[in-house]
Amino acid sequence: MEFRVLGTVAVASEDGAFLALGPAKRRSLLAMLLLQPNIAVPVERLTEALWDEEPPLHSRTVLQGHVSRLRALLAEHGAEAYGIELATQGPAYVLRLPETLIDAHRFEELVTLARGQRRPGDAVLMLREALALWQGPALTGTVTSPPLQAASHTLEELRLASVEALAEAYGELGEHGRAAAVLRTEAVAHPLREPLSAALMLALSRSGRQSDALEWFHRTRRLLADELGVDPGPALCEAHAEILRTSTPATPPAPAADEPELTVAIPELLPRRPRGFSGRQAELTALGLAAAGQYGAIALVTGGAGVGKTALAVHWAHERQSDFPDGRLFADLCGYSDTPARQVTVVLREFLLALGVPVQRIPETEAGMGALYRSLTADHRMLVVLDNARDSEQVRPLLPGGDHCVTLVTSRDRLGGLVASDAARPVRLDELPAADCTALLAAVLGEDRVAAEPEAAAHLAALCDGLPLALRVTAARLAARPQWTLGALASELADEQRRLGLLRVEDTGVAAALRLTVQQLPEQARRMFRALGLHTGSELDRYTAAALAGCTPDQAAAALDRLAAAHLVVESGPHGCDPRTRPDSYTLHDLVRLYARALAPEADPDGLARLLDHYLHTGLVATATAEPGSQPCFTPPPGARRPAAVREFEDRQAALAWYEAERATLRGAVAAAVAAGMHDRAWRLVLLQWPLILWRVRDGWVPLLEQALESAELEQELDAQSRTRALLGWVLHEEGRYDEALAHLEKAPDLARQAGDVTSEAIARINLALILVKYGEVDRAGDLLGHALTLAGRARDRSTEMLAHQHLARHFLTAGAYDLAREHSLRGLELGPSPEAIPRRVLLRTSYGEALAGLGRTEEARRQLTDAAREADDHGYEEGAAAARANLANLEGLPPA
Repeated sequence: MEFRVLGTVAVASEDGAFLALGPAKRRSLLAMLLLQPNIAVPVERLTEALWDEEPPLHSRTVLQGHVSRLRALLAEHGAEAYGIELATQGPAYVLRLPETLIDAHRFEELVTLARGQRRPGDAVLMLREALALWQGPALTGTVTSPPLQAASHTLEELRLASVEALAEAYGELGEHGRAAAVLRTEAVAHPLREPLSAALMLALSRSGRQSDALEWFHRTRRLLADELGVDPGPALCEAHAEILRTSTPATPPAPAADEPELTVAIPELLPRRPRGFSGRQAELTALGLAAAGQYGAIALVTGGAGVGKTALAVHWAHERQSDFPDGRLFADLCGYSDTPARQVTVVLREFLLALGVPVQRIPETEAGMGALYRSLTADHRMLVVLDNARDSEQVRPLLPGGDHCVTLVTSRDRLGGLVASDAARPVRLDELPAADCTALLAAVLGEDRVAAEPEAAAHLAALCDGLPLALRVTAARLAARPQWTLGALASELADEQRRLGLLRVEDTGVAAALRLTVQQLPEQARRMFRALGLHTGSELDRYTAAALAGCTPDQAAAALDRLAAAHLVVESGPHGCDPRTRPDSYTLHDLVRLYARALAPEADPDGLARLLDHYLHTGLVATATAEPGSQPCFTPPPGARRPAAVREFEDRQAALAWYEAERATLRGAVAAAVAAGMHDRAWRLVLLQWPLILWRVRDGWVPLLEQALESAELEQELDAQSRTRALLGWVLHEEGRYDEALAHLEKAPDLARQAGDVTSEAIARINLALILVKYGEVDRAGDLLGHALTLAGRARDRSTEMLAHQHLARHFLTAGAYDLAREHSLRGLELGPSPEAIPRRVLLRTSYGEALAGLGRTEEARRQLTDAAREADDHGYEEGAAAARANLANLEGLPPA
């Protein structure tokens, strides 16, 4: 067994499989114990780490639950055989284990051993082995809290020091190129760490790359000035001075005696101003601010295919012509194109020719061209537009040399490397707002035609996802057919099967643009994108993506991050949503989703089944969290596969929030299951939503429940039919459809009895009883509730027993039988001492208070109702608190017994 904190916090079993640790708080608990192995960590310290804000009142109970589940998980995988024990030690917990099982301990041991080596070759071997233990940023997957952040920072500092030591050892061996390669990656990721940049500069210089070393110094100098407003420190300055002492900076070749001095021309390579450009004022302002930086500002416009990056850049460049008196250069780098990406030498040759360099005086090598290009732009105010860049490496050789030049880069990728190494300032381009979409259509079709159908124009904008490319194709179709109305085309585009085909004119279209983006992705990301076409909703997290692609959640997260960098999915969490709902949420816009769906036949044919099984297992966990103690409403069907990992929920509110957020996706999953003939999944996907159905009973659940009943009947599942009819009857009654409700509820108990499911029969009888009360059949309702209590006791189902006692107490309160109401309330409370059963406990305690009030025991009643209201408040159960306080108000003015 192996414990990992150098990357995602994880536990690997003997066969290499990772244990399903559960939610972030449980990983955080394990991380805190692993950071101090064999030492008791106080509960207060663990609480501080698990909650970055004020912990809830029941935090100790939650912490105990996480300890209990972690202990059980370790025991299940034979931890005792490895000498591992998670023990309680007074008001603290201790994880006892051999420290060699922890990757951080082995890392620190190897680093310490490397420091004591006399031969640099031995130090290299040990440091490389130590650094190979790192799988990503330390303590990934834990809560963002001060104790864990501090620990992560300490480990990261030790890692960086080890990288610097490895480079130093390579230098002692004379392998300066390897030293530079090791340092460059870290210097890009930590551009403000001056000792790192200084070491990289010296390694570059000593490996014969003096010009690169000097260029790195100037990049770092600009970044320090822009970000911190400071000059380079002693380490950078000393490295710079050493490089100058040992090398001569590269300069453009001096002209021969008979050659005249070069005269720089004023280039104008911009394409024509885009027609019909409108809106984007906020982005134009942001672009102006990004271009206003010092020391050769680089503005980076990023966004998805068809969002209008080139149009924005070229429009801004035309608008700001007076700011660049020495000319404007432009190159389409073809990073996302059917044609091969432009070679750096080809673009440099074009730029040099535009700057007035005669053909015979253009250097032959890329290095020579770059040096001449930078020298010619060094003292000028020029704009360089590098459009459609694939990656940062394609851009860097084309950056001008002058501090007064501005470079404007557009890309479908985030180009984080350019941001890190060259202080590029990103300007994200999203979809057009509705008003700008209408203006774009009007610019092509004319104001009158668009004004005549404002609602249709808005509908077209929504169907085009606000993408300028899609809107222009739509406008082109309408312009070619004056007899068409906007509404008619909107109706055609509403058909998802035809939409992408309609959004194509000749060689221009949304699908073609998306294809160029997808083909540039690495294979793992391409596979993930194809798999997303099977998704039944517009949002997903890494667990759902893992199910679709048949991989682990960590692999899915890496692929989703790559898709987000290419603007094919949009990160919408945790900041864009409740983090308890989707801790790492991603959204697909409709047109991207439709394109992924078109590729879905190329994906794994088992992907849909894995997706449905993922939702079944996640729903069961959500149900158990939302309604603790309740029995699962089904077992997974034969052949269902458990996902690699199933997310967990901290509390009832988190589980209900997940149900609410996933409601549309689950409805789509039911439809997909029915269409694929997987009725055994379809009815289960409906029934697993019962906590939300009861919570939002009037939210239009009838069609979904009717589909579940049809699927259950097709599968001849009697228990499923009983449960569905019981739930459907309750919903129909709440909607005022009494006859339909009673027809379903009358059938439910007998179906459960035939199926032999005692719990289902008890629940069906309770639901029927509650409806019969509304019809005045009070005696029959009482008999049904009594029978339900007997059945629940026979099944030893404490949750359903509590439910029966709760309704019997209410039944006898209504009848004025206060002694019996008090008895059932007390018996129900004795069944549910767990803090997790709060909602039912609050209702039972409220009934108990009402019964005491009916018996004239006013003071006791007041205490019980006050406790019920306080308990409800402590756990966020607003309805229960309101009911308890309403009864307290009824006691006002009554004397104590």
